[in-house]
Amino acid sequence: MKKTADPAPTPAAAPSRASIHRSVWALGFVSMFMDISSELIHALLPIYMVTVLGTSVLAVGVIEGIAEATASIMKVFSGAVSDRFGKRKLLAVIGYGLAALTKPIFPLANSLDWLVGARFVDRIGKGIRGAPRDALIADVTGPESRGAAYGLRQTLDTVGAFVGPLLAIGLMWWTANNYQLIFWVAVLPAFASIAVLVLFVREPTLPANTRPRKLPLNREDLSRLGSRYWSIVAIGLAFTLARFSEAFLLLRAEASGLPPMWAPAVLVVMGVAFSLSAYPAGVLSDRMRKTDLLLIGVTLLIAADLLLAFVPGLLGLGLGVALWGLHMGFTQGLFSVLIADSAPAELRGTAFGLFHLLTGIALLLASVIAGVLWDTIGFQGTFAAGALFAILTGVGLVTLRHSTQGAF
Repeated sequence: MKKTADPAPTPAAAPSRASIHRSVWALGFVSMFMDISSELIHALLPIYMVTVLGTSVLAVGVIEGIAEATASIMKVFSGAVSDRFGKRKLLAVIGYGLAALTKPIFPLANSLDWLVGARFVDRIGKGIRGAPRDALIADVTGPESRGAAYGLRQTLDTVGAFVGPLLAIGLMWWTANNYQLIFWVAVLPAFASIAVLVLFVREPTLPANTRPRKLPLNREDLSRLGSRYWSIVAIGLAFTLARFSEAFLLLRAEASGLPPMWAPAVLVVMGVAFSLSAYPAGVLSDRMRKTDLLLIGVTLLIAADLLLAFVPGLLGLGLGVALWGLHMGFTQGLFSVLIADSAPAELRGTAFGLFHLLTGIALLLASVIAGVLWDTIGFQGTFAAGALFAILTGVGLVTLRHSTQGAF
């Protein structure tokens, strides 16, 4: 298998399937299998914690926020290490391997402590693999087709994100709400993910003279990232403050009277909308101004929050969740493209790691705020606050769009 990017089309041509490196396809299937496993568990976990274990919504928000922040802290170090030693695939194997090893803990756990511990170790694995994987995609892909490459990986990842909840619904019906048995089923695709990663992903050999010579995260390397990179980080922080953990979408379903068996349908609707939009949005990002796509994404998020806050019943829930998924499709892969394009090649892992660290801290803050508002006001307060943050983000994007004069 080749270790360099396949020939890419000219910018005027539509990116074709052949223009995307085979390792990108393999990484997409790795993400898909792991997401099937994770979402089989996570589609049920928040409701299981609240309705079976008696956990408060605020506690769910804190646990989810801290778990994601833990992943983000790990990403900054793993990304920098992958720059220094050029071992992106090895770090990805370690990260996905840790996540796979946590899966048997969920059916074996008999208390909240064990569930929380498994969740944190799972997120540590996510943190180790995230930045090296994203940097590896940039290593094997030319700049003229990076939007399509990241969009493809995101699409396959999101296919797993809705196949997992679909399986959860079917298994909840078939097993009469046997959570433990369903958690055991989730172990199988996790280990399939590791097999695909080990057997089918290849990485290019990075010349030693292009890798940083100093210890990771030193002041000189951080200064080399440049103002364009830090502007993208600022946009990402604003977006994250406007968007909290998807656990609150599941709790919104429960508040609408949806039975626990059908609650994972929320993630199915979101995942379908996400997967259908991620690749087309990625292709568009190779051809048009990226701030325009981000503005579309923030508009979709505002509409989703308003529907979830003020339109009662399943209608507001369904439409709001679908628009939430579309906003994810228009923004998540796009941020990866922006980071890859703005950072020096030898510092891509560091750049992705820092971005994930800072947005992870913002997600912790957003999830805690969301939990406090839910416990004190109700779900209307949580989603109305999300809409307000999204509006402020849109205002900032418009200002940046005019000040950069076409740079994004």
